[in-house]
Amino acid sequence: MARKIISVVALCCYLAKAVDTLVDVSYTKYQGTSFPNGISQWLGIRYAAPPVGNLRFAAPQDPLSNSSIQLANEHGLVCLGTGGSPTDSTTSEDCLFLDIYAPTNATSWSKLPVYFFIQGGGFNTNSNANYNGTGLIKASEMNIVVVNFSYRVGPYGFLASEEVLAGGSINNGLKDQRKALQWVHKYISRFGGNPQHVVLGGNSAGAASVTLHLAAYGGRDDHLFHATAAESQSFGPVLTVEESQYQYNNLVIRTGCVDEVDTLSCLRNLSAESLQANNCNTPSPGAQATPLYMYGPVIDYDFIQDYTYRSFERGRYLKLPAIYGDDTNEGTVFTPKSTSTIGQSSTFLQAQFPALTLTHLRTINTIYPLAEQYPSSGLYWRQLSNAYGEMRYVCPGIYLSNIYARDGVHANWNYRWNVIDPPSNASGYGVTHTVEVGAIWGPENINGGAPASYSTTNAAIVPVVQAYWTSFVRCFDPNRFRLGGTPEWEEWTVDGYQRLMFQTNETGMERVEGGQRTRCGYLSGIGVEIGQ
Repeated sequence: MARKIISVVALCCYLAKAVDTLVDVSYTKYQGTSFPNGISQWLGIRYAAPPVGNLRFAAPQDPLSNSSIQLANEHGLVCLGTGGSPTDSTTSEDCLFLDIYAPTNATSWSKLPVYFFIQGGGFNTNSNANYNGTGLIKASEMNIVVVNFSYRVGPYGFLASEEVLAGGSINNGLKDQRKALQWVHKYISRFGGNPQHVVLGGNSAGAASVTLHLAAYGGRDDHLFHATAAESQSFGPVLTVEESQYQYNNLVIRTGCVDEVDTLSCLRNLSAESLQANNCNTPSPGAQATPLYMYGPVIDYDFIQDYTYRSFERGRYLKLPAIYGDDTNEGTVFTPKSTSTIGQSSTFLQAQFPALTLTHLRTINTIYPLAEQYPSSGLYWRQLSNAYGEMRYVCPGIYLSNIYARDGVHANWNYRWNVIDPPSNASGYGVTHTVEVGAIWGPENINGGAPASYSTTNAAIVPVVQAYWTSFVRCFDPNRFRLGGTPEWEEWTVDGYQRLMFQTNETGMERVEGGQRTRCGYLSGIGVEIGQ
């Protein structure tokens, strides 16, 4: 009997040939590329039909069949962003593409863990496009598959109104993400990946997307992902369809479609260049200035059924292993460095969160007093950036970790990224929003976006965070395959408020200090009131 078992195993190993770079995905075949480093890649795979013509403002549809072999050796074009040039040749409305990176020796039997990454950009741009998964795969000892992709943003992904609800679809950017997850579930095994072991990751708006997928359809489990890793989870204001109507009306007026009876049809018939020429932000009703990001996820009582804070408070989310975390100075890259008065500070905050009341602002200005000063900056710049950074990013992450601990999710980790980059630190920007993405992917893999120090004085932090991250992807635990000599990343508890503080040569556990806990208690307490 033993001999028979051995022979069967040997036969299975013999039959399990490495995945061919020519992969059949039912509707077409994609020819990828293998490289001497032992990694293969397939770039520019269509995961949905081009969202153009009548599919503009519609839910994503299946890709069209094509009997020809498709060369998968170039990235697809990036989705059109709000404020982007109408003639930018690097962007397009036809943008629903994904990239796959896998070990060349992966087989259909490999069932490698999958890291599915949602890029950020405030739901108005694709700001982390075309990252190369090579660094993560090498860090995993060739034991994972990496997927990234583009999704519709701005009005293309998030236009909402009575007209769109009746003749199109709401939250199409999120539905694009869901469509890509469904594609992975169906096809990733053909690239060596395991559809039953998918870690959903993302940064900024991508991390906000992670939380929205966790709470999607009231927390319904479609078995599309099995753990999550969110970097700078963003809780922006979420409007209803009715509250979003002004965005649609303004776009109709700007494009000249106001004279048409069927305004939605008129918007669909515009060229992408014409629509893009009018794709800009306008102030929210009651606000005095334009927000950083106007278009975004909308409560449609289907995909998004409630505010994010309330969905998690009520336990209506998937209780999966999770990492949440933030950077020390989340707000500095967003707030005007010229902010010189408390009035300018409050105006900026109210432009981002129009539901803020005078009482809210008065309290915020009390708990965020005048802060440290830097050359060539306004008196209230750091006061404002401290408030905005914690309101939108840091406090939601702490809140989510607390909810997981409350609900008994015993695979729940939190971090603070505090890797000091000397030029950024000297300028006052400090440890900026999602800067850790350059270390997680490897500074050479994110198209020049990482600080120079990540390849010099801070190079030592790269293998540290990559080991924790890929360990989590491999086994839903950041500790099992962590780098030798690095500390155990302790799970978060409500009593302990403990998180891992990443800092070059000083990474270790810390407790959230009392002042931040108090501030976050207030900000999370008004989260539903201000639409988060």
